[in-house]
Amino acid sequence: MTSSPSPPTPTLVNIGTHNLCLYNEGPEPASPKSPVVLLVPGLGTSTLVWAAVRRLLPSIRVYSYDRSGYRKSEHSPRPPTAENIALELSLLIQNARIENPLILVVASWGGVIAREFVALTGNGPHIAGLVLVDANHERTLQVLDWTNSDLQAVFQGIDSLSARCLGGKHKLTPEEWDAYESDEATERHLLQEAKENIEYPPSFETLRKKGLGERDQPLLGDKPVFVIMGFTARDWEGQYTIGVGKGNGTEEQRRVAREMIDSANEKNEILQMEHLALSRNSKFRFAKESGHFIQLTEPEVVADGVKWVLRNYQSS
Repeated sequence: MTSSPSPPTPTLVNIGTHNLCLYNEGPEPASPKSPVVLLVPGLGTSTLVWAAVRRLLPSIRVYSYDRSGYRKSEHSPRPPTAENIALELSLLIQNARIENPLILVVASWGGVIAREFVALTGNGPHIAGLVLVDANHERTLQVLDWTNSDLQAVFQGIDSLSARCLGGKHKLTPEEWDAYESDEATERHLLQEAKENIEYPPSFETLRKKGLGERDQPLLGDKPVFVIMGFTARDWEGQYTIGVGKGNGTEEQRRVAREMIDSANEKNEILQMEHLALSRNSKFRFAKESGHFIQLTEPEVVADGVKWVLRNYQSS
């Protein structure tokens, strides 16, 4: 495991209503046309989840940020819908004067946020490409509803980090893992996570109504899109075993949960493959050793995705 460099220096950026905390690492872009990386975490997750990925991209400028309410960013007067998060991200980029083309690297709910960002800002020269890390699709809750009440009854009261065995499989340094785990447990983090959990389910319907997937041309045209899939059942299996051992759920709830686990990977693959339609220039890859948190367990796959997008952007 590579030793951790010094943490990036935070910069507070005023977006009109409040301040967001922006971080940057890596060299200055060679020119205004040189792509830079922007990391967007998923539901209830701070930028600390990207630490191992950042270390694997030392040759390119990498931006990350704390969403409203997390860590060093102030609370927003807006509810944390995917639309509002995309709006605040666009204001952050504008007010921080990030003018280079962006390689958006998004995980989980970040897939919905990224589509909202494109819907808001268009597929202009500000976007170089996209890396989707087991990202949510606009149909995720229709096909693979992890919020299902029967499934959650079995998973109730379980430390999901431990159940997913992330503590033994992640690629963070001890210092990075301590920072990530400690932040996840803070009252501030849990409060903002709860707010996002409320806005999470309706965000999919809001996105679907925009009809982005119904256009004649791919949303991102020829921009390179790299899709990475993890194995959802790997995470759920560990949670199920612990939950049943604790006596969670009725027999019927366990049966439903079991059926969902058995079909999870197949359903997720359908969704992840549909991401390929975002561009005429796309590539798919399995993260064979990972569940949902690929950026923790196989950050090298995410870094490979960034490098593939960079090569394909430059060649086009």
